[in-house]
Amino acid sequence: MAQAPYPLSHSLWAATAAPAPATLPLEGSAQADVLVIGGGYAGLSTALHLAERGIDTLVLEAREIGFGGSGRNGGQVIPGLKYDPDDLVRLYGPERGERLIDFAGGTADAVFDLIERHGMDVPHERTGWIQGAHTEAALRVAHGRAEQWSRRGVAARPLDHAQVSALTGTDRYVGGWIDPRAGAIQPLSYVRGLARAAMAAGARIHTGTPVAGLRRDGGRWLAATASGGRIAAQRVVMCTNAYGGDLWRGLKQSIIDANTFQVATQPLPDEVRATIFPQGQVCSDTRNLLLYFRLDHQGRLLMGGRGPFREPKGTQDWGHLERVLAKLFPQATGIPFEYRWCGRVAVTRDYLPHLHEPEPGLLIDIGCQGRGVGLQTAMGKALAAYTAGEGPDALPVPLTPIKGFPLYGLRRVYVNAVVSWYRLNDGGV
Repeated sequence: MAQAPYPLSHSLWAATAAPAPATLPLEGSAQADVLVIGGGYAGLSTALHLAERGIDTLVLEAREIGFGGSGRNGGQVIPGLKYDPDDLVRLYGPERGERLIDFAGGTADAVFDLIERHGMDVPHERTGWIQGAHTEAALRVAHGRAEQWSRRGVAARPLDHAQVSALTGTDRYVGGWIDPRAGAIQPLSYVRGLARAAMAAGARIHTGTPVAGLRRDGGRWLAATASGGRIAAQRVVMCTNAYGGDLWRGLKQSIIDANTFQVATQPLPDEVRATIFPQGQVCSDTRNLLLYFRLDHQGRLLMGGRGPFREPKGTQDWGHLERVLAKLFPQATGIPFEYRWCGRVAVTRDYLPHLHEPEPGLLIDIGCQGRGVGLQTAMGKALAAYTAGEGPDALPVPLTPIKGFPLYGLRRVYVNAVVSWYRLNDGGV
């Protein structure tokens, strides 16, 4: 049996988020045109856009709004995908590839537009994302990435060592590039804002209501809750990402549910804060086991990266991040760490988002790969359009069969082996 996830309440985001809207568990049974399973970015964006179309939508969340990755991530809103634009054209062809590039390039817009349109109580800043290159080879890739987006009208630009050092406050990168479309949010406040907006549009949201079973019955879907309730719906959209793979056969085996760990210091003194991200950008780097870091809206320094595959046993499981942060930002040495938390992410075989329709009327969305805030917000709008009947062209990626990782039962063994190999090749900080 899997260990219980590390509590969301231990995170910086839970400590500083806007209050959640009032929601209750579902009592008894219900009906809806569309049942959305999962109260994160994708599920709530889907519900919001369906409700705005006048479609009766019911959302069921097993725990609380944002309990999964939507409330546990680093709050970096980065457009694009893991693949560069030219790679997407090679993978999907000129027409579909360029459509996917347009979609991926607009994912950060989707977030900031919703925050503004709905007047969400979400601390946010949009001053760009820096990708720091840790080697000369990685720098060539980073500069090529900037050139590809620049060719498509984005004001992306390459950075040299001095420029990255001045913008981030660390001299450990040989250079990099900057994407001005990106930014930062308080991620739990944002997902709670999505919930409020969806409810205001007419969607019904029930938290503390795990779905225990899902089956097709004639022309409708029946979902059974853990408390014995039953929901009848014409269509189901499943948006549980790394936290609900047991609900549909084969889905759990189609991802690696890796654990990502984060730490946050106490608010930095003014003189130290002035030397770290003085213009407010966020950053992640080019390592295979990438590091990501930023300041929050109250001046804390955050650091995230990979940790043990298992759930943490104590504060020592965050020790590697604390040591790395001290090397990157020696000016912050001695400032105590105030928060430590972690959460699961869904890594697919090809590092792309996956959409599945294993049976008519059941749509499954899974896979973020570090772009979840913007990607899943925009994906929700696409899922709503498809569910409302607009057809496959409404989806940014094609529907594919569910395909599992080989030797899935040994995933912890080979994930640990891959992590060790990556760590060896990434080198030290």
